[in-house]
Amino acid sequence: MSGRVSVELPGFGHANPIPAASRIGPFVYSSAFTGRESRSGEVPPDLDRQVVNIFEHVRSLMAAVDGTVDDIIKMTFWLVDFRDRTALNREWLAMFPDPSSRPARHAVHAQLDNGLLVQADLTAIVDLPRQ
Repeated sequence: MSGRVSVELPGFGHANPIPAASRIGPFVYSSAFTGRESRSGEVPPDLDRQVVNIFEHVRSLMAAVDGTVDDIIKMTFWLVDFRDRTALNREWLAMFPDPSSRPARHAVHAQLDNGLLVQADLTAIVDLPRQ
């Protein structure tokens, strides 16, 4: 197994000195994805757009590690209103349409700052990088 590698994403970053994800061999663990817009860094006021942005960040991460969303084993979502899962379920079903092949998911209540209504993280297992 190779050593730990930080994964950065263009247009996505954190205020603190942490990468978008960290990888050791085939194991990928993301940091928190927020619903910020990739280009502007702005936080949309509505949950629908924030959830769409999170799923875009997820696609970007999986491409950056030479994987696909099929490599995701689990996602956790923190929601200000954890009972309002309409937007989450819509994007979830679009990304994972096959009920026999979906990652595990957990949604919990959160108190988030700066207009954020949702954040998420993921765990994925991808093939070792091609040499």
